[in-house]
Amino acid sequence: MTLLPVAEAQARLFALARAAPTETLPLAAAAGRWAAADIRARRTQPATDLSAMDGYAIRYADRPGPFTLIGESAAGRPFVGTLAPGETVRIFTGAAMPGGADSVLVQEEATPDGTTIRLTGEGPRRHGGNVRVRGLDFKSGDVLVAAGERLTPARLAVAAIGGHAALPVARTVRIAIAATGDELVPAGSALAPGQLPESNGLMLAAMLGALPVEVIDLGIIPDDLATMTTAFAQVDADILVTTGGASVGDHDLVRPALEGAGGAIDFWKIALRPGKPMMAGRLGDAVVLGLPGNPVSAFVTAQLFLLPLIAAMSGAGDPLPPTIAVPLGEALPANDHRTDYLRGELRDGKAYASTIQDSSMLRTLARATCLIVRQPHAPAAQIGDSAEILNLA
Repeated sequence: MTLLPVAEAQARLFALARAAPTETLPLAAAAGRWAAADIRARRTQPATDLSAMDGYAIRYADRPGPFTLIGESAAGRPFVGTLAPGETVRIFTGAAMPGGADSVLVQEEATPDGTTIRLTGEGPRRHGGNVRVRGLDFKSGDVLVAAGERLTPARLAVAAIGGHAALPVARTVRIAIAATGDELVPAGSALAPGQLPESNGLMLAAMLGALPVEVIDLGIIPDDLATMTTAFAQVDADILVTTGGASVGDHDLVRPALEGAGGAIDFWKIALRPGKPMMAGRLGDAVVLGLPGNPVSAFVTAQLFLLPLIAAMSGAGDPLPPTIAVPLGEALPANDHRTDYLRGELRDGKAYASTIQDSSMLRTLARATCLIVRQPHAPAAQIGDSAEILNLA
């Protein structure tokens, strides 16, 4: 069987997905979601010219003064009236500029003498100095957040100041997670010979913690075809994630169980290390991801496929994980036909691969701060060569 390149597998996975329905949520509840439509300003910001400094609002043409003080303008309490030649208004940062005023004389360059204000410094260096003009940030109708952008704290803030109290987003994606294998027991249980604490389900759920998802824990499913088939047939979720049982051994039952439950496999086996035996398909309305049982393989395939799938279904404009380029701190050998994701660490701005890359080595993964990406057939790399990394820190 020909191994599927990573990028092609990701594209095929996205093609299996259906966008989650849209709902409108209050701003605070929309944090971390992706905008389901362009968020346009419903007002202009600032709505009028504002002072950028504490000082005195003046007409630039009246410099160097002196100026006659006739009032005050503070945020939320604007001066009502218009400056005549030679007049000034005490003004504070964020306050509306009085009519007729076009510049601000900062208080450090002014000396008050009763109602007379004298210039004692340079004063504003240009017409409009120290003024935030109307619409400096944005104007009504401007796109504040584009469809597909994540609603970060700053984007929520700009939506709020732009006049929005609620935003359209994709609803929460429901994800069912099942660990398969007779050898698995709940973490913390007493272990009989040959048994192993289950860790993949916990790890995957923790990876999803910052995403807009509802996790359905199916627990541990034993290596029994009838039991597994029944469990899969009862799943009510947008995504079914399994770990283990995705290879071709006598006890690898995920594929026949999915097919027995009415599902179909779209692709299987990726040109990827670690994570080659991953499979994907559909089961009713759910996308199915069969991740390998080895914890490092499960982690890497979740980074490359599960997290992007959730982002895509949630309306992300660019669901793929971002990578950055950094110099290597050590030489690396040439790569073979599979894309390699090496566990590594960033030290002093350079990437170093972990010494042991066996896919069962969970402690090595726990210490990794990045994955170093080695493309298929990449030549040997030397110290200082640029490397593509996926940051885990």
